Amino acid sequence: MLNIRRTTFIALAALLTGGVAAQASAASLKEIKDNGTIRIAVANEIPYGYMDMNGQAKGAGPDVAKHIMEQLGIKNIKWVTTNFGSLIPGLRANRFDMVAAEMAILPQRCKEVLFSEPNSSYGEGLLVAKGNPDGLHSYDAFAKNDKKIAIMAGADQLEMLQKLGVPGDRMVTISSNADAISTVSTGRAAGYAATSLTVAQLAAKSDKVEAAAEFEDPVVDGKPVRSWGGFTFSQDSGALRDAVNAELAKFKKTPEWQKILTGYGFSEHDAKASFDQSTKQLCTAE
Repeated sequence: MLNIRRTTFIALAALLTGGVAAQASAASLKEIKDNGTIRIAVANEIPYGYMDMNGQAKGAGPDVAKHIMEQLGIKNIKWVTTNFGSLIPGLRANRFDMVAAEMAILPQRCKEVLFSEPNSSYGEGLLVAKGNPDGLHSYDAFAKNDKKIAIMAGADQLEMLQKLGVPGDRMVTISSNADAISTVSTGRAAGYAATSLTVAQLAAKSDKVEAAAEFEDPVVDGKPVRSWGGFTFSQDSGALRDAVNAELAKFKKTPEWQKILTGYGFSEHDAKASFDQSTKQLCTAE
């Protein structure tokens, strides 16, 4: 099963960490508590985890993380922004202690880092030019026509499009979501593949683009695509991961948790579906 958002390849991780296989030692939970400060990274992606115009951390990941840190007695959070493709290498290099980017929990990533239990779930979408001039309503369409589709560097969508049979020469790689509107509106690509939440956020920013209506959910390996996002940790941060899991489990039983998710555009179905898969199941999925 392919649970999709963004796939960070092992080769990319090795490149960004200078090709060093061993990872730097992470701060222990006791050290973090004693210091009263934890470093949490986001990839500046609305609505998952980002810094607003006032320098405040926002998004489904950061808002839930703030509650969890308060419950753990950690009073200060040092927020770190980086590109999505640098999140896993950054954890391995001890540039931060935790990631709150709602990163999709995938078997390949589980070999590189530790994940909390899911905090969210979400599906896919397609950003197209205003009026959808090419009549695009699925990712599969790009396997059958000569149009190009854009994806973000390090994105899950690369592996998904490959499995759907989209040739590599029809994929346009961009560095961040911020480039998607211009890429699509200028015709460099006919569409941009991202989660439905990201697509909706981008469409709201410009009258030159829109979310493809009647979008057909991708079916990969016989199953509809849905991702489950969680908090991410270095492999030697098991105690921190376990502490976060304990507080997350409590918080997810409250209306306040669901209010955070729906406030950022997740549907009630998305919130409910976050309980459908465990991290163990997602990490061992075929």
